[in-house]
Formats: sequence, structure tokens, C-alpha cells
Amino acid sequence: MAADPRFHPAAGPQSLAAILAAAGATADAPADVTFEGVASLSEAGPREVSFFDRDRMAAALAATRAGAVILRPEAAGRLPPGCIAIRAAHPALAFARVAALFHPAPPPNGIRHPTAVIAATARLAPDVSVGPFAVIGEGAEIGAGSVIHAHAVIGPGVVLGPGSVVHAHASISHAICGARVVLHPGARVGQEGFGFVPDEKGRYVTMPQLGRVILGDDVQVGANACIDRGTLEDTVIGPGTRIDNLVQIGHNCRLGEGCILAGQAGLSGSVIAEDRVVLAGQAGIADHVRLGRGARIGAQAGIMSDVPPGTDVIGTPGRPVRSFMREVATLRRLAAAGRPKNEQDRT
Repeated sequence: MAADPRFHPAAGPQSLAAILAAAGATADAPADVTFEGVASLSEAGPREVSFFDRDRMAAALAATRAGAVILRPEAAGRLPPGCIAIRAAHPALAFARVAALFHPAPPPNGIRHPTAVIAATARLAPDVSVGPFAVIGEGAEIGAGSVIHAHAVIGPGVVLGPGSVVHAHASISHAICGARVVLHPGARVGQEGFGFVPDEKGRYVTMPQLGRVILGDDVQVGANACIDRGTLEDTVIGPGTRIDNLVQIGHNCRLGEGCILAGQAGLSGSVIAEDRVVLAGQAGIADHVRLGRGARIGAQAGIMSDVPPGTDVIGTPGRPVRSFMREVATLRRLAAAGRPKNEQDRT
């Protein structure tokens, strides 16, 4: 089905010309043909646009009723009769841009709810929107086009660049952020890191956490994810990095550009992840480990030592995928060799 307008207001109809411009695509059809929205191949109707980029979607493509489908040029011949082929080198990327054309993010309106608490020394661009019961601390700076939703807390001195969005119940302190940073509901940024030392009686003394969090342009932090501030250095998240829900990033970590951290991944303190590192769900990284550029860490992997650039690693302790698979195959052969003959026959 198309997006529910109660939750996703539509900016349609859109002409094919506008769709092609947004997608960076081509089509052999009149430019003034209009469409009302986007939908999946199986749900789209004649006035809607969909996309196809994987063979596992082939059955849905053959049966689609969509008026137009974004796909690679070589797949255009697989469309049902009457469906317009919108040709793009990267269909999913093109579709994302077309979907945003039909459903753009609501612009800020400059309204500050009367229940919001905004410090007198805070500096907000004129069009910044602030929702009910939000709190903005002394000396905070919030750039043009930003939106602060209900119950969000922006700590003293925090800087949020233009176009940033802080969703409901998220909080941020001790942080300097670039443009278009997004904190999803319940995200926590800038809180005290997990640092302490035992005293003479074995009791724990908290190590003052005197660093900051630096978020680059276009960083997004998922719901209930946590990023601790640094101890004496900064915790740094590079431009374009995407952090999923329920991720933990410890103090002094430094992530490069365009990293991806999937749900429930965890980084101990002082981890360095170079550009384009990917962590799958529930992957755990020990403290002071360095992940080389483009390394990919599999789901539930436990990484206790440095990972070279471009390496795919799985398992606990983590090791290269091929090594891990060879070990698993060897264990299976040994287990099979040790079983009674009648049990082997049954398996």
C-alpha cells in the first residue's frame, strides 16, 4: 500500500519530468505524465512508482500493476505491458530520492511551544522549531532549519548544525555537531563514559570524563543508542556514519566517514574504526582495537584484536571468514567421524 498520509504527508502528484530529475534517470515516455506516490511492486497501482533491483523480486515485477518502475536498463524488457521503465544505474538509490520527492521531511516552522524551556543565552536560528517540554540549555547553539521535538534535552553549550533533528526524549550534552545530524527517539549522546579506578579499599572512584562528543555532518543516531563522551580526548563520529537502534559507543572511540553500526553492536572504549567500517548486529569490539578501512564485522562476532583493512571477520574470537568456515567444516568432519555408524546414517 502507499504511505499512510496521516503519518507521511504527500507532496504529489509529481510529473515524470520531476521524477526523472530527482532520480537522475531516463525514460521513454511523455514528461508530463503524473504519478501520485510510491509503493512496493506488489502493492503499487497505475498511478504509483516502484523499483526493482534484485532477482528475488522477479515474481513481483512480473505481476506488478505499477505505472512506472525504476530499474537497471538491462531489466527494462522484463516489465509488464504498459508499465513505464525508468532506467537508473542504481535503482534503490534512485527510488530513495523519488520517495523523498513525494514525502519530503516536514520543514521547521519556527514555532516554540510555550511549555519548552529555552535558556536566555541559547542561540536558535529564527526558523528552529521547539516542541512541548523540550529543554535547551545555556549557551546552546542550534542552526537554521533544525527541529527539536517534545521532551528532548539539549545541554548547555551544545552546538547543533543546520538542518539537525532531535526527536522525542533524546538528549545530548558535551557535544559539537555538524549539519543535518539526526538523533532518533531516546538516543543519548555525551553522557559520562564508563571510566573508574579502584581505591585502596577496593571501592570505585569515577574518573572525570572531560572530553566531548564530535558528530560530523549527516550522522544519524538510532533510537536508544548511546554515545559516551571522551575521558581526556573526544569521542568522534565521522561524517555520514549511521548508527542503528540500541548501539553502545564507549568513551574515546573514533569512527571514520560512512561507517555503519547495526542494532545492538557495542564498542568498548578507545576503539578506532576507519572509514566505511561495517558492524553487523550484536557485534562486540574490545577496547583499544583498531578496525581498518572497509572492514566488515559479522553478526555476534567478538573482536579482541586489530582487524586489517578490507577484511571480513566473523566468530568469537573474530577471525577471517574463510578461516572460520574451514574450522567449522573440520569440526563437523571430526564430529561425524566420532559418531557410531548407525547415527551417521540417520544424519
